[in-house]
Amino acid sequence: MSDNGEVTSSNRPGSHGSPEASGPAGLRPRLPSPLQEVADGRFARHGVRLLLKRDDLIHPELVGNKWRKLAPNLTAAAGRTVLTFGGAYSNHLRATAAAGRLLGLPTLGVVRGQELADRPLNPSLARCAADGMRLHFVDRSTYRRKTEPGTLAGILRATGAEDAFVVPEGGSNSLAVRGCRDLGQELAGHADVVAVACGTGGTLAGLAAGLPPGGRALGIPVLRGGFLGEDVQALQRRAFGGPRGDWSLDERFHCGGYARTTPGLDRFAEDFEQRHALPMERLYVAKMLYGLVALAEEGAFPRGSTVAAVITGAPLG
Repeated sequence: MSDNGEVTSSNRPGSHGSPEASGPAGLRPRLPSPLQEVADGRFARHGVRLLLKRDDLIHPELVGNKWRKLAPNLTAAAGRTVLTFGGAYSNHLRATAAAGRLLGLPTLGVVRGQELADRPLNPSLARCAADGMRLHFVDRSTYRRKTEPGTLAGILRATGAEDAFVVPEGGSNSLAVRGCRDLGQELAGHADVVAVACGTGGTLAGLAAGLPPGGRALGIPVLRGGFLGEDVQALQRRAFGGPRGDWSLDERFHCGGYARTTPGLDRFAEDFEQRHALPMERLYVAKMLYGLVALAEEGAFPRGSTVAAVITGAPLG
């Protein structure tokens, strides 16, 4: 650890023989991602056909919506340090660090919680450091204000990264939203409703924009609070100049907030994993599918409907 509370790694970006010259496309993503039908009685008894959009198979280290959101940002970074934000268990930080290793890009993660600076790294942050990401810890008050110009400028000065390419928490900016539009276009004509788990709202904003007229996007947030709809609208305005697509949110299935589970959710995740041989990422994917089962039981989907659930992530070891 350095004197300013940062963690560095000897595995510096650029030392991995990565295909930086060809950019993200050189990592050979599996696109379009597979679309898999699953026979599940909890949907079938209500006349609903369930498809899984397997974005978790796009790339083994840049999984799901992380690929779709990061790839355009990595291209725009044009070799500059990529600075981004996340909590101690952020999948977004993990994916950004992996991208830096694979592409030879320096990465810098601003981590919520100054108190973590003097503690041993948890497995998630240790993986980030091993992939070459420099970690900079900030107090929670500063982290909450990270989008304010003055606070962001202070972070850039403190890290010596004034020329960095800044990617917001969760990766959701206009580039990311436009990248996620491809997801909706890949699903055109395949489903009546496309469901996705929501954190920052960027994937839903792009997905809805990419669906054809008549297609419906449904977001199931994993966070508590009623502001995500405004976030999605703001992202669409910045990315496309105005609202796009037919989308809605159902905020009942977050199980109490991010990183929260319930015994019912845990039982469902274990059962779904065993039935369909699909390793379950619980904080996002399991909550989405858990919510879709409840909605099917409520009759939210007319008989004969096809629902496509986007598998945006996989368990990280």
